[in-house]
Amino acid sequence: MNGPASALQDRLLRQLSRLSRAHALVEPGDRIMVACSGGKDSWALLHLLRAYQRKLPFPISLVAMNLDQGQPGYDPEPLREHLRAHDFEHHIEVRDTYSVVLRNTPEGKTYCSRCSRMRRAILHRVADQLGANKIALGHHRDDLIETLLLNQLFAGRLRAMAAKLPAPEGGHAIIRPLLWCAEQDLADYAAALEVPILPCNLCGSQPNGQRQQVKRWLASLEAQVPDLRANLLAAAGNVEPEHLLDPRFSDASGEAAPARPEPVGLVELRSTRAR
Repeated sequence: MNGPASALQDRLLRQLSRLSRAHALVEPGDRIMVACSGGKDSWALLHLLRAYQRKLPFPISLVAMNLDQGQPGYDPEPLREHLRAHDFEHHIEVRDTYSVVLRNTPEGKTYCSRCSRMRRAILHRVADQLGANKIALGHHRDDLIETLLLNQLFAGRLRAMAAKLPAPEGGHAIIRPLLWCAEQDLADYAAALEVPILPCNLCGSQPNGQRQQVKRWLASLEAQVPDLRANLLAAAGNVEPEHLLDPRFSDASGEAAPARPEPVGLVELRSTRAR
């Protein structure tokens, strides 16, 4: 890896390492299943976790897991070849969720919600089979920001993405080591790695979807507020609940808590396909 790419990897590793220490993402003895779709984000995640693994003072193990969803023209062979060439332990699971999502999504509705639920169930089942105690997803800073805004604008709720979702009894913790990393940095890093990019025909395929609208709004606002994304990321970790309207965080006064307006609905996270 040349000078600029090496410097980029070092910066991404620092961001990953700081987030991991702050939220105990990676711990001694972990076996982490990395959801590897073949998109830029999941490729970056896999290679960064290996680089991080080599710096840790304790042992962990990684296994890459790819879900072949049965999309027409999808060929996992380039992904398999890269994983083999770089000596990654890996598993490819074949499940036709693509046709199920298309068949059962009403016209005008987005694919993401149903697709993510199906993928999530498969990820947990395969993690069991592979003996993993954690599942790593490739959501990054821009995913977090978009989800934060989506839930405020369209669902009436302050909610984004957690760096770590603790494991339920007998289950698997979900970790998102890239939440402090910018999407463009990950794209540049994946390009430097020369990884094979496998496109998804569902993710982002509906141009009028709410997430696509938010992406366009952010791009427009960023022209006026250059630090926009950095500030929104900081806000997600700098919460002052006493200055909000949720009565659960108000001072106890003995009076009945005021009613809260009902949210219209919760915006789903984007597909757990870690792009």
